[in-house]
Amino acid sequence: MMVQSVAIIVAGGSGKRMLHDRPKQYVPLAGIPILARTLITFEKTPSVGRIVLMVPKGDRDYVRDEIVGRYRIYKATQIQAGGEARQDSVRKGLEMVDDGDDIVVIHDGVRPFITQELIEASIREAAQNGAVIPVVPSTDTVKIISKDGSIRDTLDRADLRLAQTPQAFRRKIILEAYESAYQEGFYGTDDASLVERLGIPVRTIPGLPYNVKITTPEDLVLGEFLLKRSESAI
Repeated sequence: MMVQSVAIIVAGGSGKRMLHDRPKQYVPLAGIPILARTLITFEKTPSVGRIVLMVPKGDRDYVRDEIVGRYRIYKATQIQAGGEARQDSVRKGLEMVDDGDDIVVIHDGVRPFITQELIEASIREAAQNGAVIPVVPSTDTVKIISKDGSIRDTLDRADLRLAQTPQAFRRKIILEAYESAYQEGFYGTDDASLVERLGIPVRTIPGLPYNVKITTPEDLVLGEFLLKRSESAI
């Protein structure tokens, strides 16, 4: 059964950690802006009906002309100014969701290595079970430390997963989760955490080890390497 999906792409970062003269989402990755690479994949994904793009205040004209227009992102029908924090930006994006949208997909604009297959899998799982996020195993041992820096506990790595985006939800679930969070002044670490606090189960599906979030110069180097490796494999 075909469901109607809307993607909220959050690209409101300032890029301070990137140490660049422009926000990280506009930094070129092998000649194409990071945000454009992300949007191109969503543009090509059949189950995504339209895109709501959240950008920094003052950047809407630039994004419309230099990103959406130049790279022919026709599904990006709404370009809106984001909020102070990521959660604020998503909330404003949710105001653009229509009653006809069955599934809301939320993705970080600086994860350019997302694939159509993972987007489609997220939408299918959300349609069946209500809420889903992609995860990958933790390859490092995670320690809980005290304020003085000493180790308080060591977590079992077998039970740990690293969360990625896109995170996908039935429309009513994510709207309820955001409304509840804002009524109570709760800020979560990701969209799923807002759903979890309502007691609604969030399913997981396998993510991609290379679905990295590019926020630092080191991440950009890794991104260039990943692109070269994928091109050489073709």
